[in-house]
Amino acid sequence: MIADERMVAFINSFDKGNTPFLENLEKEALAARVPVIRRETQGLIRFLLAAHRPMKILEVGTAIGFSALLMSEYGPEGCHITTIEKCEKRLAQAAENFARAGRQQQITLLAGDALDILRELEGPVDMIFMDAAKGQYIRFLPDILRLLPEGGLLVSDNVLQGGDIAESRYAVTRRNRTIHARMREYLYELTHHPRLRTCILPVGDGVTLSVKNCLVDPE
Repeated sequence: MIADERMVAFINSFDKGNTPFLENLEKEALAARVPVIRRETQGLIRFLLAAHRPMKILEVGTAIGFSALLMSEYGPEGCHITTIEKCEKRLAQAAENFARAGRQQQITLLAGDALDILRELEGPVDMIFMDAAKGQYIRFLPDILRLLPEGGLLVSDNVLQGGDIAESRYAVTRRNRTIHARMREYLYELTHHPRLRTCILPVGDGVTLSVKNCLVDPE
């Protein structure tokens, strides 16, 4: 846990919840052991949608479509979400959930490797939600920056890896060391890139908020 479980439970006790459809979908996902964004992260996204009011949203990593549906429900009227997923099983589930919610016209589902698809997309995109393979975030970043306009918002989920990101690479399991190194590199790029202003929040499993600007940091 990034934050104390008792404190997280206390904060979440104030959450008003989502629409009945989203509440049922989350229950279905948790029962099937399919991960969806955590309650506290859901609240943060709802807030960002209200504050930033993005009309064009890009999501990298659809899974079963929960977060895309959350953004379609709580985003400004007329907003459109484009979401990318390569797992065939998850693609089918997401498409079914979009149909069940009646959101097929508001959400465009793209099938394939995000690295390939991002290279072909054209911007600008007001908000990007990154929730795909954690070791690939750093590889996606050049196209993410290309797609974001000045003032565009990048939200990256699961960046603290259950707290492991703060540990030495030798303290994490060998199979996780590549992801650990790449995520540290990603966080460094977000916080030191001259075109970004970034904060790291211990929300859920860690979230970064990055805004693209047009200024270069002074020497």
